[in-house]
Amino acid sequence: MFDKILIANRGEIACRVIETARALGVRSVAVYSDADAGARHVEMADEAVHIGGARPTDSYLRGEAIIAAAQATGAQAVHPGYGFLSENPEFVEACDAAGLVFIGPSAEAIRAMGLKDAAKALMEDAGVPVVPGYHGASQDGLADRAAEIGYPVLIKAVAGGGGKGMRRVDRPEDFVDALASAQGEAATAFGNDAVLIEKFVASPRHIEVQVFGDGTRAVHLFERDCSLQRRHQKVIEEAPAPGMTQEMRAAMGAAAVRAAEAIGYKGAGTVEFIVDASDGLRADRFYFMEMNTRLQVEHPVTEAITGVDLVAWQLRVAAGEALPMGQEDLSIDGHAFEARLYAEDVPKGFLPATGTLTHLVFPEGVRADTGVRPGDEISPWYDPMIAKVIVHGATREIALCKLEQALAGCQVAGSVTNLAFLRALARHAGFGRGEVDTGLIDREVEVLAQAPVPCSRTRALAAVGAVDRDGAVEGFTLWDPVPQSVGIARDGVVEVAQVTTLGPGDYAVALDRAEHRVARGLARDWAVDGAPVTAEVVRHAAGLSVFWGNNYHFDVPDPLDVEAEAQGAGRIEAPMPGLVKAVFVETGAEVAAGDKLAVMEAMKMEHVLTAGRDGVVAEVLTRAGAQVDAGAPLIVLEEEA
Repeated sequence: MFDKILIANRGEIACRVIETARALGVRSVAVYSDADAGARHVEMADEAVHIGGARPTDSYLRGEAIIAAAQATGAQAVHPGYGFLSENPEFVEACDAAGLVFIGPSAEAIRAMGLKDAAKALMEDAGVPVVPGYHGASQDGLADRAAEIGYPVLIKAVAGGGGKGMRRVDRPEDFVDALASAQGEAATAFGNDAVLIEKFVASPRHIEVQVFGDGTRAVHLFERDCSLQRRHQKVIEEAPAPGMTQEMRAAMGAAAVRAAEAIGYKGAGTVEFIVDASDGLRADRFYFMEMNTRLQVEHPVTEAITGVDLVAWQLRVAAGEALPMGQEDLSIDGHAFEARLYAEDVPKGFLPATGTLTHLVFPEGVRADTGVRPGDEISPWYDPMIAKVIVHGATREIALCKLEQALAGCQVAGSVTNLAFLRALARHAGFGRGEVDTGLIDREVEVLAQAPVPCSRTRALAAVGAVDRDGAVEGFTLWDPVPQSVGIARDGVVEVAQVTTLGPGDYAVALDRAEHRVARGLARDWAVDGAPVTAEVVRHAAGLSVFWGNNYHFDVPDPLDVEAEAQGAGRIEAPMPGLVKAVFVETGAEVAAGDKLAVMEAMKMEHVLTAGRDGVVAEVLTRAGAQVDAGAPLIVLEEEA
């Protein structure tokens, strides 16, 4: 076994690897950017080396700096995590040349699976079924190819993943625009604008198989269902797949093992399949999509049902040990779910968010893989994941109940999150029955994305929280109770509450259309109108949060100024820090509501900015290539007459 390894990554996966390394008695070296100088993974590691600026291209994508850090600290091996350089064959070769062990597959194996078109051809030769489509090298005549395949089709970048460079096209007349958009996004994300065309599967499920190889032979650790997706990115994963038959599990597992052994795969990898579930799960209805030649984000659900520590296996096999278990030794125990908790504004189209996590609590007894702590910043430079919440139960029904309870127990303040959305998914009746496909969220998004509306009792708690200081009485005299006005605001709508202190920790609250009596006890114990309540009320720099069934966040404006600030429809601002990729209008141009005005790139995704109303462009305050801050004015329309 190694004495010391370097983790060429950040965030929750770096922390995850450090934990297993520590359990194996292996010392760890972290690397960090300017933005991550005080990050959790830096604190956890035995040593840490600064490698550059906040931009990934200035730090976590600098292979030479990472190798230099490994050599300087005496690390014997490099664990890439996922993302960044984890599937970069040139980095693997550079590690080999420097005398470092790359904890993962060979450069040749990564190259074999790195381009989707070549990988599909290789899989066909290995007897692995692939989706009908065009996977050729030529990029000419793609519209004709799509017509031959038959609409609807998917345009997919041959490099990379995460839904970038992917577009569904339902009609021939939409193909040219969709192709240009996919190629542009692929070029930005991967430096390669080549695409392939696939037949779109009407009732698709995304089922993947975890494999592990030693360079010669491989085993599979069963399947995961990752069908709950939005923007082609996974939201909730589970293992095993609901409705899976033994016949199909055996067929998919065997196909995944053939895929791994065909390229001499070493380490942890995932073979992803698209499944046509229009007639249930059948052994002849699954097709190879791609192979991820690294550890997956969702690997914890496989660990939960198999009892295997996949990171420990990675280190052991990379250090020269044989596969720890054979296929006959592996079995499934129960069911597991993983929910990805993100800083994002779901009602605003899953817009990635930033902020300082002033309050962060995970429930006891739940596995929460995270790279952040209370007080940490959600940076605009990296993926806005806060944590992965993982539960395990004897059955799918039990595990799903545990998931909903775990999400209800998560408390996050300082940034908007997708917690309410995740809870709505966990309670979705169709999902509960195992009726999942990749289109479920899109079909139900209007219902699932609705922000929870706080009842008057919740708002009363918030109003008390705005004047109560851990039981210390404000505005109380021995002769008369003194009412105080306090503003509580959500989504720009301000409500002025009158809070009257009746005694220590005892309040009367008058809202716009309701009145309540609120008493504060110890810790999380409250009483509202005499009924006991367990809730957390937290003041922080961003306002105030009430954790009671859901996470409710309130601004606390000056009650004398109840005019909520709102962005006018004629003023287009940057929704977050990012790069302006394109501007489509000039001063004097006439626009209609919904017209595309500009495109921003932030947090690894493109965001289209549109006109909020009809009008004439008065000012264009930005240009393509500009780096802008959140809230920066970009385009202003003339005032309406």
